[in-house]
Amino acid sequence: MPKPFKIILASGSPRRQQFFKDFDIENQFDFEIRLKEIEEIYPESLKAEEITNYLAELKAAAFEGELSENEVLITSDTLVWLDGKALGKPKDYDDALSILRSLSNATHEVITSVCFKTSTSSETIFEITKVSFRELSDTAIRYYLDNYKPFDKAGAYGIQEWIGLIGISKIEGSYTNVVGLPTEKVYEYLTHNFLNNL
Repeated sequence: MPKPFKIILASGSPRRQQFFKDFDIENQFDFEIRLKEIEEIYPESLKAEEITNYLAELKAAAFEGELSENEVLITSDTLVWLDGKALGKPKDYDDALSILRSLSNATHEVITSVCFKTSTSSETIFEITKVSFRELSDTAIRYYLDNYKPFDKAGAYGIQEWIGLIGISKIEGSYTNVVGLPTEKVYEYLTHNFLNNL
């Protein structure tokens, strides 16, 4: 049977790409990964999910005028929010060390926004998960940085990696959101809006 919609994931994140494979998305939709380089700069006045909403929509805007009638573009952005400050991807090793020290023995929020764009509409959803770390020693932090090199991850860590196994004491909300995509919300949105029989 022909598939009514084509999903275009505009994300280079291996975690997000794997989630879509795990959805068995190709059995229900045509699927493609399509990437564009975007300078991720946002107004300093924005806070928390305003930032991720803005950046997800900025990434989607780069495809304006390029989508066919049956195509659904998905863009996303994740950040760590701690004490009123946004923590994105670390600039380098020292920045990652500083970020993980700030997360030690504290609770932060992981915020992910997802923009769904078609040729005629655009809608953005977001998810917030609270994550608590126990106290992390410098030895543990340096071991993690040296061996896992999480420099492409918001907040300088991956919950699914070693640091998550030994360091996280509590999580409130969606686990997959912390990995990089609130999969349950994304799947619900896709099936409700574009494939109503699942």
